Order: sequence, then C-alpha cells, then structure tokens
Amino acid sequence: MKLIAQKEAEAFVKTGAKEFRYNRDIQLTPGAKDILTESGVKIVFVDASSTGAAAQQVSPDGKASTDDAAVFNSKEAQSIKEQICDIGRRIWLREYCDGNGGNISARIGPDRFIVTPTGVSKGFLKPDMLCLVDGKGNQLAGTWKRSSEFTTHAAIYETTPAAISVCHAHPCHAGAFAIKGMQPPPRLIPELEVFVGTVAVAEYKTPGSPEIADSIRPLAPNHQSIIMGNHGVICWGTSVEDAYFKMEITDAYCRTVILAQSIPGASSIPGEGLSELLDLKKKLGLPDNRYDLKPAELCEVDPWQEMCGSHGCASPVTPWNPMTLDAKSPSLDADTDSLVQKLTDTILANLNK
Repeated sequence: MKLIAQKEAEAFVKTGAKEFRYNRDIQLTPGAKDILTESGVKIVFVDASSTGAAAQQVSPDGKASTDDAAVFNSKEAQSIKEQICDIGRRIWLREYCDGNGGNISARIGPDRFIVTPTGVSKGFLKPDMLCLVDGKGNQLAGTWKRSSEFTTHAAIYETTPAAISVCHAHPCHAGAFAIKGMQPPPRLIPELEVFVGTVAVAEYKTPGSPEIADSIRPLAPNHQSIIMGNHGVICWGTSVEDAYFKMEITDAYCRTVILAQSIPGASSIPGEGLSELLDLKKKLGLPDNRYDLKPAELCEVDPWQEMCGSHGCASPVTPWNPMTLDAKSPSLDADTDSLVQKLTDTILANLNK
C-alpha cells in the first residue's frame, strides 16, 4: 500500500491537476487530504471491485458518494446533528471549553461518524456545520472542515464497540487534575462510582497527534472518562447525551474533591459500600473493571492519603501563610520580626490617643 502524506500532496498540487484519483492500494493521510481539498483538487476514490460503479468523491463543496450523502442527510443523521449542537451549547454554557476548544462525535453506521468542525465555538454550532467522516478521519461529506482531534475519538471507537458517542472538552476542575497528571481519588461520591467508574489518566501527548490516540486506545475499553495529561477530558457513552453526562459527572466530582481538601476530615465510602454500588451498577448493565474485586481490594488505598499525602487531609490543605506560624513552619527573620513589632506598637499607640 502506498501512503500519500502532506509532502506528496503538496507536490501533486504543484502539477496543476484538478482531480486526484486513488484506490484501496493508496492511503491518504488527513493532512494530505486537507492540502488537496484546500487547494481546490477534487479527490476521487475508485473502487476497483465494483465494475462500473460510481466513484466516491469528496470535494471542497461537500459532494459525497450517493450512499454517504444519503446517510449524512437522513432523519437519523439530522437528529444526531441536533443533539450534538445541543450538547455543544451546554458544554459552552458550563464553561467546559474556551474559544473553539472541545469536540463531539457520534457513530451513525459501520465506519461512519458525524463530528463537529474545527475552528467553531461549541456554543454556536449549527447542524449544517457538522461533517461525515470514516474511521481514519477521511471527510466524506460536509462543507466545514472536520475537527483535527477526531483521530483521538477514532481510537475509542476502534477499541470500544459499545461507544456510540465521544465528547472531549476542557472543564477547569478536571483540568486541574490534568495539569497535575493526577487521577481523582476513588470512593468519595456514589454517582461517580456508579455512572462513570474509575477515571483514568493518559500522559501528555500533542493534541490531535497519532501519539495521543495511542495513549487513549488501551484505556478506553475499561474507562468511560479519561483525563488527558495537561489537556482536558475525553469521555464516551452510549448516546451523545450519555457521553456528555460522563463529562459533567467527572468535573463535578473533581470540583467537589478540590473544595473538600480544604476542610479537616477524611471520610470515604467503605469497601462494603463500594461493593453494593458496583452490584447496582452491574444490574444497570454499565461497564466497570472492578466487578471481580473483593471489598478489601476495593479500599486498599485511602483516597485522602492519595490526594493529600501522609496526613490524609486531617487538617486543611491551604497555602502556607508566613503570618500564621506553627512549630513546623520556618521562622521569620529578625528584620521582619522587628518591623512587625514596630508596626504593632505604632497602631496601638495611635489607638490610645
């Protein structure tokens, strides 16, 4: 198989040809396809196995094969497009994405997906902005260029047949864990345990790159919510709304944990209680990789020790304040001590006048 990458696409554009024809023995990278379409070159796929069949086409005006056009313009596709636009606005209203950040996709058929476009705020999506792509990210229909991060979604669809929709955004509280490269501690709130499960963490890779897709691929089958190192969160679900629900629950959980760490105390759901939650989850038919673990195995790690260190949040976790010293804090130097004392004496003297 011959691979046509950006360099080869640029060389082809320089020939002045207006049509690029290829078949199953030639593979176009998404970058090469972008260069060709942006240069006004019509891309034509010729299926040699179908004698006399019409070639599949993708061009700047959004023309597609008859079958793909029918799928893209079907009532089912229209419904999915409207759902994606609705979820996009909800993501934007909750401040889960800034600028044109975030992307949403949904499976509509074998190797066919509807995906949000690049460069558009999720709060202002319209159904006619969405695109139809295959599992390799090749755009098959739609006049707006598809999101550059669809290849990360494709890694989830490839490894997780149950995934019908994927939602990626940059919610601030889960994002705080992302920039720490830290997994949110388990066993603190039932809703996360039942409806999401363990949140995984993937190490940082360049957004939209093959490497970030590779980092997500092994995690997706066992985790519906994945924190992407120094980047954001990606979730999958059995519907567009379900994928969004995973995102919302994940960020609400992270927000609560961040708030709770400043309060003294360290309670958590006991192992037996978590077992009961997992039994409930199994009855709901939801996936989880902890079903075979015993209560003792479920609570091997104390969540607050994992979150806050050896003291386990027994005291508030707040920034060190040099004006409230304790026995373990460094002492103020002599000049600062003298200045503080002079200020105190001056204030008291003025009060007594």
